[in-house]
Amino acid sequence: MWSMLADLGLGFQIALTLHNVALCLIGCLIGTLIGVLPGIGPIATISLLLPFTFGIPPVGAMIMLAGIYYGAQYGSSTTAILVRIPGEASSIVTILDGNAMARQGRAGAALALAALGSFVAGSLATLVIGAFAEPLGAVALHLGPEDYFALIVLGLVFAVVLAGGSVLKAVLAVLMGVLLSTVGTDVETGAQRLTFGLPSLLEGLSISVLAMGLFGIGDILRNIEAPEMRPLVQSRIGRLWPSGDEIRRSAGPVARGTVLGSLLGVLPGSGTLLAPFASYALEKKLSREPGRFGNGAPEGVAGPEAANNAAAQTCFIPLLALGLPPNAVMALMLGALTIQGIVPGPQVFTKNPDLFWGMVASMWIGNLMLLVINLPLIGLWVSLLKVPYRLLFPAILLFCCIGLFSVSRLPVDIYFLAGFGLVGLGLAKLGFEAAPLLLGFVLGEALESNFRRVLILGDGDWTRFVSSPVAVALLALAAILVVSVATTGIRRRL
Repeated sequence: MWSMLADLGLGFQIALTLHNVALCLIGCLIGTLIGVLPGIGPIATISLLLPFTFGIPPVGAMIMLAGIYYGAQYGSSTTAILVRIPGEASSIVTILDGNAMARQGRAGAALALAALGSFVAGSLATLVIGAFAEPLGAVALHLGPEDYFALIVLGLVFAVVLAGGSVLKAVLAVLMGVLLSTVGTDVETGAQRLTFGLPSLLEGLSISVLAMGLFGIGDILRNIEAPEMRPLVQSRIGRLWPSGDEIRRSAGPVARGTVLGSLLGVLPGSGTLLAPFASYALEKKLSREPGRFGNGAPEGVAGPEAANNAAAQTCFIPLLALGLPPNAVMALMLGALTIQGIVPGPQVFTKNPDLFWGMVASMWIGNLMLLVINLPLIGLWVSLLKVPYRLLFPAILLFCCIGLFSVSRLPVDIYFLAGFGLVGLGLAKLGFEAAPLLLGFVLGEALESNFRRVLILGDGDWTRFVSSPVAVALLALAAILVVSVATTGIRRRL
């Protein structure tokens, strides 16, 4: 306990420097902005900003990117409540009661409950990160390459199982990502793989090019095709502070949503998406008046928003402790750390304590900033909701090209960017998700290196993969998940 307090003191010393406070504020503002503006999202935004983090110290870069991620969770509730369009998929549940409250002239109370619930949950979830990430990292130090290989396989299986749509398409997307991770020069043999004789591919594909193309340019192309409809609530926002009865009704849901979100956020896959749905279902089941849900129940806003924000913060635990991203945004975070020369995992607590504890402390500061940003500036965010997307996408496109070229100085990267943008559009039209592909790409290198290490240490003996009880348990869980999903799909067809 005392050790954790000392570490938090170190973290606040780092996070409270003028430079890092400014980066945290920038991240929170950008996150709120992209959450408010439907059709952009944190994945696309973080992928666009990756090249700009090269010149920023690692701690500051991660503080800013983290602020964008959890800031988007705050901002997306604004669109869900006022426009009935979730800025993020995790705010879909907020539409049910949040928009109903807005139509009743209680939009201000709904926005305040969402912000306050997110603030409380985010602050408590930060404690969870500080308390459990380092012990989990200590356990991970005792894992062998076969354990890590099995853990990565399980993470990829979770990405497949929890992906929407066809399981087969999710599997193919993951395999495509793993295949793309092999592009470049093999560090073991020096052989060129899938370079097609292009010198620009000798060092492999850049995560910036892949992510910006699939999510940034791909999202632009998809949004241009879709008709733009934003039915902004025309009634008054109303008072920005909820009544005593609304606060009383919301206290329990916020507490339960925080616990639920903190647990689900650690799970690989879509824990941040499952958390608000699970919270809403739980509150409706526990309520003495379930008929109120969907008609402006304040607990239907506060609980899911608390679960949403708690999950958005605790998903940093597997990233920092194990080096395994639980979702596509964390995969981009892993890419940002790799770009900075930092390898996330058990040793990050000893080799880079300033990075870990600086990020943890910055989350408290960021949650406080977001509370201030979201409530007093609500008029500004409402005005931004009226900006047509046709005026936004040219600026986003220009931002992509300038950011990428300023780092690589290679015109060919712009062509790759355009190419992956078309790939992203094609994948969407064919019903494929880009997120499993990105996770496969990010984890592909670790999957291959651990696969090789197991075979080298076992002199080619394949039984080495099941020589550890941990590896057997993880692989068995992955197999059970695959079989259960496959049988569910067969039953649906029958």
